[in-house]
Amino acid sequence: MAYPFQLGLQDATSPIMEELLYFHDHTLMIVFMISSLVLYLISSMLMTHLTHTSTMDAQEVETIWTILPAIILVTIALPSLRILYMMDEINSPSMTVKTMGHQWYWSYEYTDYTDLCFDSYMTPTSDLKAGDLRLLEVDNRVVLPMETTIRMLISSEDVLHSWAIPSLGLKTDAIPGRLNQATLLSTRPGLYYGQCSEICGSNHSFMPIVLEMVPLNYFEKWSTSML
Repeated sequence: MAYPFQLGLQDATSPIMEELLYFHDHTLMIVFMISSLVLYLISSMLMTHLTHTSTMDAQEVETIWTILPAIILVTIALPSLRILYMMDEINSPSMTVKTMGHQWYWSYEYTDYTDLCFDSYMTPTSDLKAGDLRLLEVDNRVVLPMETTIRMLISSEDVLHSWAIPSLGLKTDAIPGRLNQATLLSTRPGLYYGQCSEICGSNHSFMPIVLEMVPLNYFEKWSTSML
């Protein structure tokens, strides 16, 4: 189970989130090396007396500090662009789910099934059971099969919303009059929590999202019981 309030990034549940974690570590190491080099240069300049105050130019140094940042930017940009294109690609999804943002709840429609749709409201604090997460539980969870490529169609009925599941690496804006799409793929079962990450009004923080990823046979039983 991934908790949205834990320190740092959540454990990856999808291939996209794994790539984002690798990219985060890659960029963080580059920033660490740059910071270490700058700290070393500042320390050496403050502690040494072997300086040349009459130096007017240094062509070699200027060439290095022009080319080196360009190389660093390329090493950051290339994997970033690769992940960006991976997030935009949708290859032959097995099923499609449409979600609509409202003030202040979500509605879901399984477009591959007839009349399989429901609203998802936040569970009031007075109705929480033992072990439930306050402000994150909903009355109707989104049940989806694991290890299945799922296309999410996301839009809004009123104002701007944002459908975000951090552990899956998903964050897509819900815009009135526009249909955005995202790919969802979970490699293991479990409960995954998210919230609307757009400031959509006074109850903005009360639009939780709960995905319940289950094996395919369990999902088929659930979908049959809901029809």
